[in-house]
Amino acid sequence: MESGRCSGPALLEEINRHPCYNEEAHRYFARMHLPVAPACNIQCRYCNRKFDCVNESRPGVVSEVLTPDQADKKVRGVAAQLMQLSVVGIAGPGDPLANPDRTFETFRKVRSGVPDVNLCLSTNGLTLLEHLDVIEELGIRHVTITINAIDPEIGSRIYAWVYDNGVRYEGKEAAELLISRQLAGLKALSERGVLCKVNSVLIPGVNDVHLPEVSKTVKSLGAALHNVTPLIVAPGSPYEQEGQRAPRPKELHALQEICGQEGMKIMRHCRQCRADAIGLLGQDRSADFTWESIEQAPPLNLEAREQLQASLDEKIRQRQQRRRGPDPEIIASDSSEAARFITRVAVATRGSGKVNLHFGHAQEFMIYESDGFTVKLLGVRKIQSYCHGRAECNGDKEATLREICSILGDCQILLCSGIGDHPRKQLQRAGIVPIVRKGDAENLILESSRYSHYFQNHFNSKG
Repeated sequence: MESGRCSGPALLEEINRHPCYNEEAHRYFARMHLPVAPACNIQCRYCNRKFDCVNESRPGVVSEVLTPDQADKKVRGVAAQLMQLSVVGIAGPGDPLANPDRTFETFRKVRSGVPDVNLCLSTNGLTLLEHLDVIEELGIRHVTITINAIDPEIGSRIYAWVYDNGVRYEGKEAAELLISRQLAGLKALSERGVLCKVNSVLIPGVNDVHLPEVSKTVKSLGAALHNVTPLIVAPGSPYEQEGQRAPRPKELHALQEICGQEGMKIMRHCRQCRADAIGLLGQDRSADFTWESIEQAPPLNLEAREQLQASLDEKIRQRQQRRRGPDPEIIASDSSEAARFITRVAVATRGSGKVNLHFGHAQEFMIYESDGFTVKLLGVRKIQSYCHGRAECNGDKEATLREICSILGDCQILLCSGIGDHPRKQLQRAGIVPIVRKGDAENLILESSRYSHYFQNHFNSKG
């Protein structure tokens, strides 16, 4: 990192328990988003905030906007029950810094009531420079800034308007103001030692070619992590009305690879969470923590929380040691076909680094690549689940299955805890080998990838 104090061991310590900043941590540590910030000071053309849609999973969507007092009460209740909760963040449903009083009052209450959690803030960055001192004062050590462009011409195609100090700006003027504030805020935060993650939404035909330049620029200003996410076109948004398409998985992966070539660390496990999400990434448990359950929560036990989280730290250390893989000379000396075969594997998982989910219930797949010796996470692919249960299986399942086969079309293997005969056969026809196993995902990926050439030859010979 070119600026700031967060590098080397200090950086590792900061991200050790943050599931967004640490790929290993997201399997074990939970986060909680507090929806206390309803107002927003910019209008993105892909966004349409709704507060009452429980079935949508995208940023800007919540079921209930909380007051700071309600948020404080809920954090205490959740922390007493969800012992692996390590991060409390504010990400909306609007922009937290467009609601500074509500946002910082909430953070103060959380810091007092549950002092062992890390505080995290997500913002569009328009007013970031105004709040640097209070961010540092409250010990907010992680800030995410959404930066979709550094060229105002491109930004004018992403932002409909920007509202600042009572003045509404539009077009290139709006984008120029926003971008200048974002970049200055990022630089200032990183110089103060705050860990900064930059989110960028990949919008085909708008900023896709431009994002590598964004990645290079934010890295030079001190960003620790770049998270390139696929566009989600919100219902009723300007982009939906214009027919703007979302990127395909191959487009997202290719762009992530390009952005990572300059040495920038790329986040690949993002779930584009709701602004009221609770639990592990990809396993939102917000519906479990009703006000009734909060009222009945046991007293907060900070010692028990630390013991549990220390045990999770050890699990992460063990996983990291296993992932280092064998000596490169051992790999080079193995000239077998399996050792040279790069396999792409889709994994159905409920979390915790396990293959533990039935194919029909999956709403996303973790995508990995392996050469039989090492495992690399490529990203997450969202799907419409094939079946939610007998009462909800009356839709066009064949169309859903065809879509899943298309989304996973570049994968050779799918790992899941179970699968029906029909989807198994359809996946095989698409060149994807379903393997039903339960257990540690990375061990099963390594094992299956070593035999991938055999599986492919076997099924190809059967047509």
